[in-house]
Amino acid sequence: MQMDPSRIDVIAPNLKRRLSGVTATIARLVPIQAGMIGIAATGPGLPADIPHLPLWRCFLLPRDRVRVWHARRNTEMLLGLFLRGVLRRRLRLLFTSASQRRHSRYTKWLIGRMDRVIATSRKTAAYLERPADVVLHGIGTEGFSPAPDRRALRRSLGLPEDAVIFGCYGRIRAQKGTDAFVDAAIALLGARPQAVALVMGRATAEHTAFLAGLRDKVAAAGLTDRILFPPEVPVDRIADWYRVLDLYVAPQRWEGFGLTPLEAMACGVPVVATRVGAFEELITEGQTGTLVPPGDIPALAGAIAEWIDAPARLAEAGPASRAHVLANHRIEGEAARLVAIYRGLLANV
Repeated sequence: MQMDPSRIDVIAPNLKRRLSGVTATIARLVPIQAGMIGIAATGPGLPADIPHLPLWRCFLLPRDRVRVWHARRNTEMLLGLFLRGVLRRRLRLLFTSASQRRHSRYTKWLIGRMDRVIATSRKTAAYLERPADVVLHGIGTEGFSPAPDRRALRRSLGLPEDAVIFGCYGRIRAQKGTDAFVDAAIALLGARPQAVALVMGRATAEHTAFLAGLRDKVAAAGLTDRILFPPEVPVDRIADWYRVLDLYVAPQRWEGFGLTPLEAMACGVPVVATRVGAFEELITEGQTGTLVPPGDIPALAGAIAEWIDAPARLAEAGPASRAHVLANHRIEGEAARLVAIYRGLLANV
């Protein structure tokens, strides 16, 4: 949906063709924000149905008023600086950082020239050498919601109706801790015949050997019927795979933010997660889940065991997890907080 530049107050650039977390964030937020402020995305790789401005038109923006340029990558900060400094477009430059590492001198230089900076978590903000607004990501709580009949849903997906099921979803690689999850599951399942573990996600070409090694390890443990590797499903079907779980596990060794715990909790599923990304800011210890150190397999296995061995605790934590997301992490709240920042920049002319 192409926008008339005269109706645009905010531009959200996406200068990457391949699908990424940034692209997904823009695709989720812009349609909601469009009901609050004049906003358009620009760049390749975006869905056709979101408010859009052709990239070439950014170079010819009328100078009738100030607009916000909301960058999320270095390339987008640089382009914003070029548009403002060289082409004299009237822009206020905003950058969102999700990185939890020390920035290069080049990135620091770019960030230092932004009018305002957002961090996606308090941990991320600690790596920025300037004040930042903290705006946590949110999710759509209508699409991610508990199953009306979990037993029937399990049956439809070919899963055991009465099992205790815990799962780990996302890209399959060492960074994501998929091997830690498999090792913890192997340690747990021998003494728990009622339990089943699910590993779902995509292993890119450079990680196919890693996935094959995990499958071999499961086979060697005699658990191919208890640690299952269902094929990756499209985004619009992933909520059903959260809904069938009793417990979700996020075993990452490193993460920028990490939406999967929120998606699981919105579906009424508590979470065991490592202390990386924003997980410490998303999970209420003991009520909606448990946090463990990254890479600590005994701690991970122990935390999973404490949940799956306590059906009553699981039953209480499910509704509490859903309520926590509804109160604190709805995507509408994220969109509104960002729009308030946009309006502040537009008012400071």
